Amino acid sequence: MAFDYKKEYKEFYLPPKMPGIVTVPAINFLAARGHGDPNEEDGTYKQALGMLYAVAFTIKMSKLGKHQLEGYFDYVVPPLEGLWWQDGIYGVDYAHKQDFQWISLIRLPEFVTKEVFDWAIRETTEKKQQDFSQVEFFPWEEGLCVQCMHIGPYDNEPATVSAMEEYAKAQGYEEDFGEGRYHHEIYLSDVRRCRPERLKTVIRHPIRRVL
Repeated sequence: MAFDYKKEYKEFYLPPKMPGIVTVPAINFLAARGHGDPNEEDGTYKQALGMLYAVAFTIKMSKLGKHQLEGYFDYVVPPLEGLWWQDGIYGVDYAHKQDFQWISLIRLPEFVTKEVFDWAIRETTEKKQQDFSQVEFFPWEEGLCVQCMHIGPYDNEPATVSAMEEYAKAQGYEEDFGEGRYHHEIYLSDVRRCRPERLKTVIRHPIRRVL
């Protein structure tokens, strides 16, 4: 049976609807960066997602090709994730999506080294006849965070974020946004097939202990 990160690491991908504290270890990702409203039709965000998934499936389906990857195990491609921020804003301002800076992510299985990533970029470029230089190998250790499962439309996230902030404060923490520490979302639902009120999104914010 294919390894499913959502099921094996439920503490990171399937948290309850009540906020909780979690420490996220170092993980390697595929990543693509950009800015602007993610809802823009045929915009840079949607183009970046297409590139991420193309590389992700090149790695997953390598088992069927001539180039066999050392340590390969069959797995379910992990869910799309996103880091979001805006210049001059602490946290995020949902009313001004056009100002978003973002990094879109897909987790890589542990057998994917930088060398395997480089091969996957070359292989995908050759197959698709497209430039994939925007896709990065992105090692990242998120560390101490407060997180919660948000159910419903993305525009309703501020209520969940507020509950997370209150919970963290009650536990003796404060939010810790800054370089390398962002508003983080993990998308567990396919927005094309799921009604807005049923969308499941993990929301995660960096925190630090108040001294």
